[in-house]
Amino acid sequence: AVKVFRTLRNHWKKTTFGVCLLSWGGSWLYGKHCDNLLRRAACQEAQAFGNQPIPSSMPLKKATVFLNPAACKGKARNLFEKNAAPILHLSGLDVTVVKTDYEGQAKKLLELMENTDLIIIAGGDGTVQEVLQKLCPNLLRIAVFSKIPIGFIPLGKNCTLSHTLYPESTNQVQHITNATLAILKGETVPLDVLQIKGEKEQPVFAVTGLRWGSYRDAGVKASKYWYLGPLKTKAAHFFSTFKEWPQKHQAALTYLGPTERPPEEPEEKPTRPPLYVRLYRRLRLYWSSPPKEIPQEVSPEDWEELNLSTIELSIATRNRQLDLMRTEDFMDICIETDTVSKGQFVNRGSQKMNDPHMCPEGSQCIQASRCILQLPEGTEGSFGIDNEEYEAMPVEVKLLPRKLRFFCDPRVRDQMLRAAVQ
Repeated sequence: AVKVFRTLRNHWKKTTFGVCLLSWGGSWLYGKHCDNLLRRAACQEAQAFGNQPIPSSMPLKKATVFLNPAACKGKARNLFEKNAAPILHLSGLDVTVVKTDYEGQAKKLLELMENTDLIIIAGGDGTVQEVLQKLCPNLLRIAVFSKIPIGFIPLGKNCTLSHTLYPESTNQVQHITNATLAILKGETVPLDVLQIKGEKEQPVFAVTGLRWGSYRDAGVKASKYWYLGPLKTKAAHFFSTFKEWPQKHQAALTYLGPTERPPEEPEEKPTRPPLYVRLYRRLRLYWSSPPKEIPQEVSPEDWEELNLSTIELSIATRNRQLDLMRTEDFMDICIETDTVSKGQFVNRGSQKMNDPHMCPEGSQCIQASRCILQLPEGTEGSFGIDNEEYEAMPVEVKLLPRKLRFFCDPRVRDQMLRAAVQ
């Protein structure tokens, strides 16, 4: 023992390196063991759903999973197959996986929706928006599709919806398994959707909101300063102040106030219609042209106009602060003051990376059901719509209240109801 101790002391650098390596390896193995225990517990819970007897006349529930393998830097497929897929299969669902990394899914989407009882989006914010762009036109046109519940399995780098639907968790495996189990438990909440229509004919749909301004522009450049580690966000905003200062964005905003929420229709469990009904619907859709939207007449005095100069403008749904009992439907418009110091800009920019639609003190907050944003001719820059980049242009933003139903963790839904009662 004395000889071993003397050898370790004489080679203290190698000893220190070996101890650090063993400690890291032990911690890594223990983390893997804990992850396996989480997976096993989730699979046992899912097995209980799969063991429930069903009548012989009732077909298996069909689930269509839209998986983006490119999410989370290409790790999403492995994350899904290790953590979510076993739970879905053990639960007794008939699962069909559609990968969103190739062209042509849009043509098959209507057929898939005709033959599915629930939709599952597996990926990040980009995957959610990609699927919504294909789903929402059908959901708006065909009422039966809007009753199909949607599940979200967070696999991407940015998963904004998970903050609304599931409890916070620092463990990725636990977060994914909790989200998958929430789909099996069947609790849903209605989420608002924004329809953003620009000069192009095809509208864009969003469940979080739209951002336009200097904080967003600086935030998207933070990855360029990866070599600065945790300081990369502050660096991106600091170097952004070297541009023209103060950074002002000029626009004209016309908007309508909140609308009264109609009473909610009683929930009905979606049942798979007989084959002849599905064939009839398919033929009817094929031969009939889509119905035209009848524009609602709004008196000119109901619109309010505002010329604004801001460092950043955001238009957000209330999905992040979901209130199931509120009596009015509206979106939040936050117009931030353009009199911001460079120090405030850097500090606030870091806060906005965690909560992009936060409305700082001193900002003008407006509640609206519909708005039109007019930009000066020649305006450059980009919008951020659900963390995806779009060219800045004049747009009309319309709130579609409670348009989609998403599965959520029952604990989160109970918290929403308790908060609404208080």
